[in-house]
Amino acid sequence: MDAAHVQPHRKPAGPGGESRKGRPPLSERRKAAARLEIAKAAVELFTTQGVEATSAGEIAEAVGISTRTLWRYFPSKEECVAPLLAYGAQRVSRRLGDWSADRPMIEALDDDLWLKDTDPGTLRVVLDLMRLTRTEPGLQSVWMRTSFDALPVVADALAARAGKPEADMESRVQAGMLVSAMHLALREYAWREPGETGPEPDEMLREAARIAIRGLPL
Repeated sequence: MDAAHVQPHRKPAGPGGESRKGRPPLSERRKAAARLEIAKAAVELFTTQGVEATSAGEIAEAVGISTRTLWRYFPSKEECVAPLLAYGAQRVSRRLGDWSADRPMIEALDDDLWLKDTDPGTLRVVLDLMRLTRTEPGLQSVWMRTSFDALPVVADALAARAGKPEADMESRVQAGMLVSAMHLALREYAWREPGETGPEPDEMLREAARIAIRGLPL
């Protein structure tokens, strides 16, 4: 990772707009990009070496930052993968926002490609991470937490689609079903036995979403 991604020692501009010594703070978008890059590097190392055998220092070195800087982004090496585990829920909320509110969701699901515009490299790393969760309890724990943390974002998108001023219990329950469906679909694909065939991830995500919303007024 170059200096454009992680510059932790920047300071805000001084009075009158002039810059103090150091550099200005990162924007939220650049911070998110830095976190995602760290997550990808962590998964690559976890896949080749195992979680236990991988140190935080090795993850930091892989993206060109110090271990101290890494701890500013994540509280543990396992938590480094959190941005990738939240990736799917973020895409779901964007998809919901793209669909017209007067269009039945089941119809939108049939027409839309859930993984269109997804970076193939990012998808590969996400699937690698799904495989790791099968045998790594620490990563499973992070997965459960990020799934729970993703619910308000999806619930807000569902509420907005339904014309509600804010998410209510109904929106939150529907969000829980949809987020769980997305994760289960990717897990089903990633956990296939070697040589096992079946639907591609996009179709599995679509089918899982159909199951989740079946019978709901969406």
